[in-house]
Amino acid sequence: MKAEDKYIKKRLRKSVIQSVLFYAFRLFPVNKKKIVFCNIEGTVGYGCNPKYICEEFRKRNEILRKNHQKTYDLVWLVDDVTKPFPGDVRVVRNTLLNRAFELTTAGTWVDNSRKQLECRKRRNQFYIQTFHADLMIKPIGLLRGASFSRIAYLVSKHDSELADLVLTDSDWQERIVVKKGLVYEGSTMRLGSPRDDILINRDNDLRIRIREKYHLDRDTKIMMYAPTFRSGSQSTDRQIEKNNQMPDFESLSKALEKRFGGEWFIFLRLHPQLTARKISAGKQMYTNVIDVSGEDDMFETLAACDAFLSDYSASSFDASFMKIPVFLYVYDLEDYIDERGKLLWNLDDLPFLYARTDEELAQKIIEFNETGYRERLDQLFKEIELKEDGKASVRVADVIEERAGSV
Repeated sequence: MKAEDKYIKKRLRKSVIQSVLFYAFRLFPVNKKKIVFCNIEGTVGYGCNPKYICEEFRKRNEILRKNHQKTYDLVWLVDDVTKPFPGDVRVVRNTLLNRAFELTTAGTWVDNSRKQLECRKRRNQFYIQTFHADLMIKPIGLLRGASFSRIAYLVSKHDSELADLVLTDSDWQERIVVKKGLVYEGSTMRLGSPRDDILINRDNDLRIRIREKYHLDRDTKIMMYAPTFRSGSQSTDRQIEKNNQMPDFESLSKALEKRFGGEWFIFLRLHPQLTARKISAGKQMYTNVIDVSGEDDMFETLAACDAFLSDYSASSFDASFMKIPVFLYVYDLEDYIDERGKLLWNLDDLPFLYARTDEELAQKIIEFNETGYRERLDQLFKEIELKEDGKASVRVADVIEERAGSV
């Protein structure tokens, strides 16, 4: 028997044993006003789509309290319970026992990543899958071809069979990502991405607050660099040195200052799946680089930025909703495609300027044409029938409330 076959059998056997807890806790009734949130399998704290849906329910709870009505029990499963959360969110350590009890007795589940194989859902529960990317460049799921492992397929299939609804934000996502990439044949609703509401509705107070947090002057300009995760196989040793080549930050800052003026800082945002938090990719740390990888909510920080740099990450599209300049640093383009699979876009068809080297990146920044960039963005958003207007959290909460009242 192949090692992969043994591994899969072991995972499946373990999940069946662990699922007993989910059936045992069915002795307890379902609380229709209990919502259980989770972010990237509990490895990340208060952030992404689940956070902004939770924030909307926190607002609704205030109204319910004033009217002396029963409030929603907002539960968050997280591995590290010392992470910061609002006081009215009930934080629960993400152990198997806790997970089984909280999920089995909740009216609604909200997640942005796949549920574990042992999870079981009751008929009168509602599971809304938001995912942590909508528009994307890199292939996912079935679109990865041979690089999509069998165990990943099984976990995806299991999660898809549990989910009652998948959120989308565009016709493109529904046609390409959901129908061709996900192992999912259920319902979708084009409600937008709750995590992008803060980007579209961003205000100057947030801009000032982020700068004060990192001891920067109010007129300091910020580019966020957020590379995607590489080498996603089960056996990969996940280290920064094996996953990301850092750009020349000094050259990058000088190019930004030459093109846009002012003093620039770079916020480095490593992918959540990387546990390391220091740059160690062979290039000297530049004084104007601040590592913000430890922040659970990337989007609150991103909302205060003036430009964005990534590679194949879906966050490039998120940043573009603010109409700020977005650039792609794709030094390993062929290698990435060989490992991950064909990209979902021809990079030349995107509004984002891309570069293979530090020198090319600096030149592309200096040559950036804002008018042409905005025109291409508007055209793309129209073509894909994008629905991102800063009201996604409200729409999602409305759907949950309607479903909670009908079960």
